[in-house]
Amino acid sequence: MAALSGIIPNVMQVAEKTPDSVKFEDVAALARADMNAVDQLISSSLESDVALVSQVSGYIVMSGGKRLRPLIVLLAARALGYTGTQHISAATIIEFIHTATLLHDDVVDSSERRRGKDSANTVFGNQASVLVGDFLYSRAFQMMVNVGNMRVMQILADATNTIAAGEVMQLMNVHDPDTSEEDYRQVIYRKTARLFEAGAQIAAVLSNQDQAVEDAMVNYGRHLGTAFQLVDDALDFDASADELGKNIGDDLAEGKATLPLIYAMQNGSSSDRDLIRQAILDGGLEQLDKITDIINATGALQYTAEKAREAAESAITSLSVVPASEYKQALVDIATLSIQRRS
Repeated sequence: MAALSGIIPNVMQVAEKTPDSVKFEDVAALARADMNAVDQLISSSLESDVALVSQVSGYIVMSGGKRLRPLIVLLAARALGYTGTQHISAATIIEFIHTATLLHDDVVDSSERRRGKDSANTVFGNQASVLVGDFLYSRAFQMMVNVGNMRVMQILADATNTIAAGEVMQLMNVHDPDTSEEDYRQVIYRKTARLFEAGAQIAAVLSNQDQAVEDAMVNYGRHLGTAFQLVDDALDFDASADELGKNIGDDLAEGKATLPLIYAMQNGSSSDRDLIRQAILDGGLEQLDKITDIINATGALQYTAEKAREAAESAITSLSVVPASEYKQALVDIATLSIQRRS
């Protein structure tokens, strides 16, 4: 398979560094002290007198991942001049909400792998995963109250509700080969981009920014989350299981009509379209190789990559109202890295 990073056009025309000089580890290092504080708060907040709660939540929260969503909160807050400590709580809350969605998603999707390991539902069972996901949601809401900012509470409560609605919307689209690109975009906004958006917006609220800056951060988060999910869906047909951290073709196996499949159906031959339609209707991976060939032949990966590049460019452009700093540059770099990743 062709490397996705070779397909995606260069977004760095709107950034300040060359692609080879940007590494996620360097970006994350800028927020290391804040992230250490987040990790400590995560650890203390996972404590429970019910042993299984601590086991399951600790297993997934501490199982790896880049902690990208909380990192955005931390970097955005610093880029906007925030000097307090509430961004640590906000970042932790964002991570707990995200983790709760993962626990529930893996049960709904019957996923067996997450971040290169057995998923929590594989290890502990579906019931434990659902209930511990509920625990993390409720812990997140307890922490929202402790932040003591009604705007922050409203943003997070609205985001959580939107995510839940997105889950239901995606469920309605499963095994539906007539899912449109607009339907697909609605799902990825609600399920993925909305939490990115909330994290960036909270940074603006905590730092008492005016409406123009808050709107800019909303746009940054929304476009970044969109780019991230578009690349994720392309990688489902263009990465190894070790790179992706989950099984290849999971979306197809679950009957999800993601953008590469939607585009391939629209631009393939009638027999190609019939093959993909039936695969989405049936689920499973029996036709994965043939469908991957169709996706490559129709340019579906290139199309998806181009849409991801456009979203990343929009995210970077949104930051024009933010004063120049190493933290702003880190936010630019994250948008760039979002379309260069292989996992």
